[in-house]
Amino acid sequence: MTLDQIAALPKSGELIILDGAWGTELARRGLPSGECPEKWNIDHPEKVAEIPAAYAASGAHIVLTNTFGGNRVKLDKSGLADKAHAINHAGASISRQACAGRAFVFASVGPTGEFLEPLGLTTKEQMEDVYREQIAALAAGGADGIVIETFTDLEEALCALRAARAVSATMPVAVSMTFDKGARGYATMMGVTPAQAAQALDAAGADIIGSNCGNGIDNIIEIVAALRAHTAKPLWAKPNAGMPELIDGQTVFRQSPEQMAAKIPALIKAGASLIGGCCGTTPAHIKAIAEACAARK
Repeated sequence: MTLDQIAALPKSGELIILDGAWGTELARRGLPSGECPEKWNIDHPEKVAEIPAAYAASGAHIVLTNTFGGNRVKLDKSGLADKAHAINHAGASISRQACAGRAFVFASVGPTGEFLEPLGLTTKEQMEDVYREQIAALAAGGADGIVIETFTDLEEALCALRAARAVSATMPVAVSMTFDKGARGYATMMGVTPAQAAQALDAAGADIIGSNCGNGIDNIIEIVAALRAHTAKPLWAKPNAGMPELIDGQTVFRQSPEQMAAKIPALIKAGASLIGGCCGTTPAHIKAIAEACAARK
């Protein structure tokens, strides 16, 4: 997938199907609660490979990688900072090999969990270095693109974006923020509105802008419309399968594939060109989304 193809999406009307949740799929395959998911890239690559393969078989054009928490700051909390390169290289390679040319691989890059100065102790230069290390390993592992996802701090997202550009000037980069709905509308937990995110990310050169996690599809439709009002870039949308509910000590997402798929025309109308799912979504959800997009087309 080239930058030119991505840039043409809003005008062409073409729709790209993204994959679904990874955390819940890893849990279904036996990942214990509290264990570092990214360590499975080394310890259980065959189980990790099942996930992108299932999503590609369900119609996804882009699959992600098991590297969301793969930066060395996050890995250090599990004593794995020295394995950052190996974990990320393996994560990209696993998804690429599992799809065997059936889908593109956008490597997942998540937040460090640390605050930038002046709220925290981390400088922008240090943050960029952390992300540059991770993204270089992902590119070496065969990633076609990068998705900087589930961010709430715009400045940290911009650090990751600059790091991606330092690694490659041509690799497509998506930046996806997570917003909450409050009395004054949507904003991240750091107070960033969709308008502010869209304008800043567009100006900084993100190829794709979007939102994932934290919301079901109804809210994501509203967020996508708010983003579209402030950027002409292709929009990435990965809603949860409804909002999480705690039932018998287990987190459950109740929205069925059919219920989610019924909302896809509204999401497309709001401006989304790249559509998949986040927490609670399964290969069955992605198959239903793909069918809904095909019918819409």
